[in-house]
Amino acid sequence: MSFPDRFYFVETTLREGEQFAGARFTSEQRVAIADAVDAFGVEYIELTSPAASPQSARDLAMIARRGLKARILTHIRCHMDDARLAVESGVNGANLLFATSEQLRQVSHGRTLDEIIERAVEVIEYLKSHGLEVRFSCEDSFRTPLPDLIRVYKAIDSLGVKRIGLADTVGVASPREVYNVLAAIRAEVSCDIEFHGHNDSGCAIANAFCAWEGGATHIDVTVLGIGERNGIASLGGMIARLAAIDPALVSRYNVEMLNEIDQMVAEMVGMTIPFNSCITSPTAFTHKAGMHTKAVLADPRSYEILDPSMFGRTRTVAVAHRLVGWHAIAERARELGIYLSETQARAAAARIKALGDEHDIDGTTVDELLYEYAE
Repeated sequence: MSFPDRFYFVETTLREGEQFAGARFTSEQRVAIADAVDAFGVEYIELTSPAASPQSARDLAMIARRGLKARILTHIRCHMDDARLAVESGVNGANLLFATSEQLRQVSHGRTLDEIIERAVEVIEYLKSHGLEVRFSCEDSFRTPLPDLIRVYKAIDSLGVKRIGLADTVGVASPREVYNVLAAIRAEVSCDIEFHGHNDSGCAIANAFCAWEGGATHIDVTVLGIGERNGIASLGGMIARLAAIDPALVSRYNVEMLNEIDQMVAEMVGMTIPFNSCITSPTAFTHKAGMHTKAVLADPRSYEILDPSMFGRTRTVAVAHRLVGWHAIAERARELGIYLSETQARAAAARIKALGDEHDIDGTTVDELLYEYAE
């Protein structure tokens, strides 16, 4: 399978992530997040609109002046008042949105497609005249009929925008649908394409990946996938998905920073890193069942699609439980500097299994047993 040559992250923890229920970033935290994801190597950092609040406007301008390597964007309504604020903030670019699905048009603004295009022309021309990179997104793209999307995007593409954006705003799309829609739009426009996908039905990372397969050049992510409701594709999840294909795809990023960044943001929003967080979960590289541990001790690639050392992590072979196998017991004994024959290791494993059936056991108990069986 061939994949697009170009790929860029639009890191939006400071915009989409701000909309997470537990997020209320201070100015100092915003700077810390911007510095961290910039050091990680993301190409774009998107921040909340300067129209959102006075402090949002001040922090946007401060980070725009910070001299980061990433291009600094702000996410605004397709409205001249917001556009003027974006220009005044000193950002590199503005990400515009306009609701195009029937559901949102009815409750949001009531405009026709022609009126949407007319407003977009005015705002885009203004932003371009001030040297800003422009992205125009149809909000709720995947509940907007494809002919309507094509009509709007072709008109926007003709204005010379940097890219258009497709947004699965309510997380309704499936991976196959995302691929098909992206491929159809890709055939109609010449500009770059950005994808923003929510996780309401559990497909955010898969959808983002399929968007790339279908022709997207820019993918929106946040740290830990935080965002409105249950968030969007996570930075770590996308890194894992790409690295699973070929580690070279993520070689330009400082991937060993992922754990530090996830821990930092988790603390800021008052949560622990979820058990199923790709790469940075405390159990991401923990092997437990006997069949698994035997194989992974012989060849880690048997049950690890990702090398933990690539991300500054280490693997754990769990032994204090009733599913333990004797190979894992023998390996733990070697780590302790003692030798167990196969017979001894099997006997020790049987004893640990029996204890595990009765109650929880810990590593200290296991180690004490191993010393007994080595005598």
